[in-house]
Amino acid sequence: MTAITKDTVIGDILDANRATAPFFLNMGMHCLGCPASRGETVEQACAVHGVDADKLVADINAFLATA
Repeated sequence: MTAITKDTVIGDILDANRATAPFFLNMGMHCLGCPASRGETVEQACAVHGVDADKLVADINAFLATA
C-alpha cells in the first residue's frame, strides 16, 4: 500500500495490511469489522474518537514503511 492520508478509508488500510488494526484499536475503535467503521476515513474516525489525525497518519505510514 502506498502512503495513507487522512482521506484514506479505514477498510482499505485494513485490507492492505491487517497488522494496522492495533492503531485503530488503541484509539478506541473496537468495531473494526462493522461496515460503518470500515467505511470511515481516518480523519472521520479521529474526529469521533478525539485523536490527532495527523499523528495517526504519520504513525501508520512509519509502520507501513517498515512492514
